[in-house]
Amino acid sequence: MRRILASSLGLGLILRRLRGSDDGAGTLGAALAIPLALAVENGRLEVALVIAVTAIGVWAAHPFAAGDPGWVVIDETAGAWLGVIGLGGWPFVIGWVVARAADITKWPPGVRAAERLPGAWGVMADDLLAGLYGLAAGWLVASL
Repeated sequence: MRRILASSLGLGLILRRLRGSDDGAGTLGAALAIPLALAVENGRLEVALVIAVTAIGVWAAHPFAAGDPGWVVIDETAGAWLGVIGLGGWPFVIGWVVARAADITKWPPGVRAAERLPGAWGVMADDLLAGLYGLAAGWLVASL
């Protein structure tokens, strides 16, 4: 059960099965955030669901946290979803792309440090912080 949830319902396992590598699996996990966010149009409900996915992610990733394997992608799902809460149109796209770029590159302040937190919190925290950067970028674009 934990493996299925940690892999965002198996999305994180697809690329290893197809090509023998987990490279890019995080983007598949982050892509799951798109239909989830589009299906829920209530901002408060989205916040509650992202919190729930985060809690599930901490629980599910716990046994795998030591190595943070590439197929564990529930953190990308939660972070990317956080990056688009309440956004639509181009701000939604910008929020998702910035969240993804911040997670991949670890360039914004604090993202790399968040990854070093112990256990499953380290697995989840960098993606959530990257999602906050994405959300800020999306809101900035929306306000222009």
